[in-house]
Parts: sequence; C-alpha cells; structure tokens
Amino acid sequence: MDSTLFIIGIIGNIISVLVFISPIKTFWRIVRSGSTEDFEPAPYVFTLLNALLWLYYGLTKPDGLLVATVNGFGAVMEAIYVVLFVVYAADHATRIKAAKLATALDIGGFGVVFAATTFAIRELDLRIMVIGMICACLNVLMYGSPLAAMKTVITTKSVEFMPFFLSFFLFLNGGIWATYAVLDRDIFLGIPNGIGFVLGSIQLIIYAIYMNSKASQSSKETAEDAAPLLASNA
Repeated sequence: MDSTLFIIGIIGNIISVLVFISPIKTFWRIVRSGSTEDFEPAPYVFTLLNALLWLYYGLTKPDGLLVATVNGFGAVMEAIYVVLFVVYAADHATRIKAAKLATALDIGGFGVVFAATTFAIRELDLRIMVIGMICACLNVLMYGSPLAAMKTVITTKSVEFMPFFLSFFLFLNGGIWATYAVLDRDIFLGIPNGIGFVLGSIQLIIYAIYMNSKASQSSKETAEDAAPLLASNA
C-alpha cells in the first residue's frame, strides 16, 4: 500500500472512531437512568448493519485492511449499543421492537448478503463490486439522514438539533475517506463519502448562518442533550 494512502487511511480511522464513540454519552445516560427514555433503536441498528457490511467489504477486497479495521471497531461498538438498548428499553414493546429490528437487519440482512455473495458469486472482482454497491447505497442513505435536521434548522432558525461537532466530524470523515477513495480508485468508497463531504459542508454553512440567532441561544442546553442521539446517525 502506498505510504500516502496508508497515512490518509490512518487519519480516516481516527476520525471514524471518534464518530463511532460519540453515542457513549447517550448510553451512559441510559445506563444511569435505567431507561432508553424516548431514544429510538433504529439509528444504532442501521449503523451496526452498515459497519458489518463495510467490514465484510474490507476483508474481501485486497488491501482493504484500513476499511476493515475501523468498521470492525465500529461493529463492536454498535453491537454494544444495540445490546444496551435492548437491556434498558423503556418498556416491553420497545425491547421487542429493538430485538426484532436487530435480528431482521443485523443478523438476517447481513446473513443474506454474506451467504449470497460468498456462495453464489465465485469471481472475486464481481463479489467485491456487489458488496461495494450494497455498502455505497446504504452509506448514501445514512449520510442523507441529517437532511431532516438541516430543514428543521432553516425552519426554526435554531441549531438546537444539529450539533456543531457532529456536523464537523461528518465533514472531516466524508472528506478524508473520499480522498482515500480517489487515491485508491475505489468508487464504492468515493461516492457515499463524497456525498457525505458535501452534506457536511452544507451543514457547517447552515450552522454558521444560524448559530447566533436568538432561537439558537435560548436552546443551547437542549442541544447538548440532543447531540448524542443525532450522533448515532453517523
């Protein structure tokens, strides 16, 4: 692996780790209170599926070690989050909902992709292409999840539900992995992370426009509590 590519990959790993550990504050709050309160399990379940698929992609692709390592770490962290969510679910219905969602997507969904690409596709290049397309599509959807938050900011003229550091790290994460993808000539990494970089840039611009508004100043404390929930979408 080229030394420049390796260094950029290491930087990308560090930034991605920061994104993956960002919900820790949320789950520390959940453990202390003994309840998931109004938090939803879907972001953590989808992020776990995303990490598992990219881990599989990194392990399948030659020289995909740096993609595999960071997503292996991410898969472990997200699995812990999902387990904690099930254990500390606010009520029985929420617990069942979280367990069913995790079983269907993280076990069933990943299992189907793994089995289909491993046993039905013998050619390595074709297998990498199929896994990469699935990963890229899911990643585009996940990077697009903050669009609702941007709409809310523009409507309310408040940055309450779009924390700065989340937007900043999404911007860095998309930019560094898009650069890695260009150097590695990996279109499946490049497209979703390029989109993530653009969306992250837009979020920062919107934040700069509305950060000093009266609505933002009055909701500063609420934003600090909301940040970990939004961070799970990363």
